[in-house]
Amino acid sequence: MKQAIALLLLAFASSSAFAAGRSCEELKAELTAKLDAHGVKDYTLEIVDNADIKADRKVIGSCAAGSRKIVYSKNKPST
Repeated sequence: MKQAIALLLLAFASSSAFAAGRSCEELKAELTAKLDAHGVKDYTLEIVDNADIKADRKVIGSCAAGSRKIVYSKNKPST
């Protein structure tokens, strides 16, 4: 049992390290594909520095070793 838990923790740590190594553009493209596959429309994803996160946007990803975030915002309908 301890070995199974150790293997799961190792797998999780490896996947986290891999994810941290991806570029922000790669992660943004992956998130865009997932949102599109779920039928989400009229949104914008932006890559921003941590200091530039605005309250009206939702953080949906982290990249560049945590120094940048990918934020989601719903586009307002044009009138």
